[in-house]
Amino acid sequence: MTSSQAQASAADAVGRHEPVLLERCLDLLAPAIEGAAGSAAAPGPAQPVMIDCTLGMGGHTEAALERFATLKVVGIDRDPEAIALASARLARFGDRFVAVQATYDAVSRVAREHSVRAEGAVDAVLMDLGVSSLQLDEASRGFSYARPAPLDMRMDQGSGMTAQDLLEHADAAELTRILRTYGEERFASRIAAAIVRRRESGEPVASTQDLAELVRQSVPAPARRSGGHPAKRTFQALRIAVNAELDVLERAVPRALNSLRVGGRLVVESYQSLEDRIVKRALAHGATSRAPQDLPVVPEGDRPYLELLTNGAEKADARELDHNPRSAPVRLRAAARLRPADQAPSPEASAPAGGRGRDPGHRSGQRTARRRHRS
Repeated sequence: MTSSQAQASAADAVGRHEPVLLERCLDLLAPAIEGAAGSAAAPGPAQPVMIDCTLGMGGHTEAALERFATLKVVGIDRDPEAIALASARLARFGDRFVAVQATYDAVSRVAREHSVRAEGAVDAVLMDLGVSSLQLDEASRGFSYARPAPLDMRMDQGSGMTAQDLLEHADAAELTRILRTYGEERFASRIAAAIVRRRESGEPVASTQDLAELVRQSVPAPARRSGGHPAKRTFQALRIAVNAELDVLERAVPRALNSLRVGGRLVVESYQSLEDRIVKRALAHGATSRAPQDLPVVPEGDRPYLELLTNGAEKADARELDHNPRSAPVRLRAAARLRPADQAPSPEASAPAGGRGRDPGHRSGQRTARRRHRS
């Protein structure tokens, strides 16, 4: 992509993408960014540093850089197209913006590399989870059931198995588990059986249109009358499986919390219950005292290391919904760190979010990887 093409694409990105709950996110982050203090590594006022774990097309980052004049933002995204578009869009901020291509569970490494503090901590971390407008709106990516396209669904199209690979090699039991666990699909076994039958007949599902129609036919007619498109949950499940999204999130949330200085803040926007559950659990753990309730003096080591900044999960109000319909499913949570991470680390999950101690689509993904290595 040439420089002029990148600038044109960036301008187009601005028009296509509307950040969700933008001002509320910035308001929650503001005390940490504006209150950045000095440290042994940076005497006097330190340049505040924020990590945008889900850079996308750069909407949240752009607004943060405009509002906070001394802020530096490090944007993480696994999608090279998003990195290119956001970098072009944010070029005017010079070295106040840095892009890193990675999955966002690399947040602790990124924080250490870009921190101005002796402890390697940053002031703020933002996560805007799920699939981005860029990915939804590009038909060729295969994320949407509304447009015919190859069944890709990878956030980084340069690596990993595709949804097509998964549908061609996973057995009915594995497909059922994926659809039920990651899509909360009531008719998972019916859909999985139909996919396998098509495959065994020599006419496998080969496009988003094929899959959407197969799901529609597999779901009983009464269930199709409410809840939106019947393929919505299947597409969500496959996307999560292909990108191991929940496993990445399980690792990323505690790592983000452990990357914050005392007074630093984490803000997370989730768009489905599985994501929100992971975030809620991590924040609740940090905001809960470990001491017995009747203890007269709570030892320092048993005190909460997080302060919750939202009352439960905040949702979009009527004004936001009218302005940006894609904000309907958002669940916003935020917390501030009260104690240093080296004294009160947020624990990482002991098993992947997918359950059974393995990644979704693991067996079929291994077979596909071996086949590609041989070719």
